[in-house]
Amino acid sequence: MYALLRGARALPLLLLLAACAVFQPDTQQQQPIVFVHGNGDTAALWETTEWRFESNGYDPKMLFAIDFPNPLARDVDAKPQPLRSSTAEQMAELAQKVAEVRKLTGRDKVVLIGQSRGGYAIRNYLKNGGGAAYVSAAVLCGTHNHGVFDWEQTRGSEFNGKGAFLTQLNAGPDEVVAGVRFMTIRSDNNDKYAQPDARFLGKPGTPTGVGYDGPALKGAENVVIPKLDHRETGFSALAFAQMYRFITGHPPARTAIVPEAEVVLNGKVNDMPGGVPTNLPVAGARVEIYQVSPTTGAREGAAVHAKTTAADGLWGPFTAKPDAYYEFVVEVPGHAITHIYRSPFPRSSDIVDLRPENFAKGDASAGSVVMISRPRGYFGVGRDIFLLDGKVPPGINPGVPGASAGKLLLPAEPLRPVPARFNDETITMQNWPAKDNNLEIAEFSY
Repeated sequence: MYALLRGARALPLLLLLAACAVFQPDTQQQQPIVFVHGNGDTAALWETTEWRFESNGYDPKMLFAIDFPNPLARDVDAKPQPLRSSTAEQMAELAQKVAEVRKLTGRDKVVLIGQSRGGYAIRNYLKNGGGAAYVSAAVLCGTHNHGVFDWEQTRGSEFNGKGAFLTQLNAGPDEVVAGVRFMTIRSDNNDKYAQPDARFLGKPGTPTGVGYDGPALKGAENVVIPKLDHRETGFSALAFAQMYRFITGHPPARTAIVPEAEVVLNGKVNDMPGGVPTNLPVAGARVEIYQVSPTTGAREGAAVHAKTTAADGLWGPFTAKPDAYYEFVVEVPGHAITHIYRSPFPRSSDIVDLRPENFAKGDASAGSVVMISRPRGYFGVGRDIFLLDGKVPPGINPGVPGASAGKLLLPAEPLRPVPARFNDETITMQNWPAKDNNLEIAEFSY
């Protein structure tokens, strides 16, 4: 698999692994890393990437992930929009986070790693916010550096390659910032936001004006990893291997995650007002955690943790078993009671953020509503195996992976196992009745 990797100046990863497989970074020389999430996302998506760094000797106290309060971009960058953020706001929030990390760690400089829109905040901070003095390296994963489209009628969008924001960022002989090492990671042709056709923008047959190489930057090391989807450019094991090599100068000893003996989890319950994803904490949310059978999804006893959140939205801490399957029940007024069944947690994390879900129109009248979700990637027809209750869920497009969730509406019936499969992993839920405001999600971590 590693032989498929290629880049403008990247050495074949297989040869590097053979030469330097036992490298461990010196803790005293490690630079803090700040992970920057994308549009509508949350810091929680970096959980598995942090685990991979830790599994290769990186100090957890040197790993940080920003949570933008309002992660969705405005339709028009210069026009205020409720619960949406501008490029200027995200630049200021990132600058504040970097200052906090530098003070906390005592290090002069940090490394920034951004996925998708997160790369915009990084580039804006480095070029226009004075960040180049405090950043040694920047890794941009699936960032649409030349836009998602270049249409005349939407010049105000930050995603328009001809708009003021990206035109200014890309001006000059190079598209990077002096004094900062840059790397981009992109797919070959499997990224839904780097496509010549506007199918994923709701305009099939319309040219976007952007090519598969839209994420590449002049002056950067540009790495291509074939077959990855948009999110996998930042959150997959292959992407991690490139990040680690670029930052440390050595390939990782492993991309597998090494389990810890004691796992302590925490995170926020984040608000979803009107269905708009935010990272604003919810006070008064009720979170209960149950250990469940991996084969039936049935609860194995009473709740192993329960808490009603305070103003900070934190639902933990909770000491977990590294090989156990858990059901997280999130109850927030105005939303469905959301049952989230998760992959086991092999290591500790304080960014296990939770968002309540809402029923789509008409779904509440079903017997039960069950979903399969992959926050760190999409489902590729023909590339992946994905089944929900033994069926391929409807609405997942063929070709370039473009959907990260699927749903089935089941008839009313007694509680029973509902298996969800993604490739080699199966998570089994129970079909809690929708009439009682329940909605179930099998969430795959990898």
